[in-house]
Amino acid sequence: MIDVAPGWATDADQVGNWLLVKIRKTDPNASDEPLLAEQVWSVWQQHGASRLVLEMDQVPVLFSYLVGQLVLLHKRITAHGGVMRLCGLSPHGQDVLKIARLSDRFPPYRTREEAMLEMDGSGPPG
Repeated sequence: MIDVAPGWATDADQVGNWLLVKIRKTDPNASDEPLLAEQVWSVWQQHGASRLVLEMDQVPVLFSYLVGQLVLLHKRITAHGGVMRLCGLSPHGQDVLKIARLSDRFPPYRTREEAMLEMDGSGPPG
């Protein structure tokens, strides 16, 4: 477990070239501004992975600050030839990305397995 900010944590697993990072808000009173991009970027580099799946099913609300952190992390990873996927977003989180016109950058994957299977960049299967 890696503390991202007070009240926020991540758990990371590696499967082949995939780094799977589960983001959790551990304290409901914690700030809605975790330093997600910097922490996950550091873990991604340490693991030497080329692909990243962020598991978002334990993120209660996708605030604009967090969306900004996701965009920053996505830019860094793709600039280094990597792939970044999100899975487990709530319907509200999916709506936030749609309103922000980021649905093409972050298509909705239900599970980590689904995100890891889809490799041509055209979005989730089926």
